[in-house]
Amino acid sequence: MMRKIVTASVLTLGLGMWGCSGGGYSSGSPDSPTAPTPMTVNGLVTINIVAINGAQSFSPNPATLPAGQVIVWHNVDNTTHRVVLNDRSVDTGNLAPGASSQPTAIGAAGAQYHCSIHPEMIGSLNQDTPTAPPAPSY
Repeated sequence: MMRKIVTASVLTLGLGMWGCSGGGYSSGSPDSPTAPTPMTVNGLVTINIVAINGAQSFSPNPATLPAGQVIVWHNVDNTTHRVVLNDRSVDTGNLAPGASSQPTAIGAAGAQYHCSIHPEMIGSLNQDTPTAPPAPSY
C-alpha cells in the first residue's frame, strides 16, 4: 500500500512539474546535438507514452540518461501499451491508460525499445557521457 502511495505521489508531482515546465526537459541550445534530458523526480526519470506515432510515441525520445538511472514509463495515451527493450531485458507488462511501469534501472549502455502491442512505436535511451573539463592553458 505504501509503495502505491509513494509511486502515485512521485507520478503526480512529476506530471505537475512536467506540465508547468513546458515539457519536462531541456534540449539545450538549438545547435545541441544531444538528446533532451528527461525530468528527474526523487531519483526517478519518467518517460511518457503519448501516442501511437512512430518515433514520436514517447516523450522525451531519445532520452539521455546517466548509466544506472532508474526510470518509469507512464502511459498518458488512451490505449494500453507494453514497453519492451529490444534486447528483452525489460518488459513493463501491459500499461493501461494512466498506469506507470515499475521503476526499472537501465544498465550502462544505451538501449532501444518499442511497444510490443504497437511495434511501430519506437524509442531509445542514450547514455549520458560526462564531458571532461577543459585542459588548463599554461
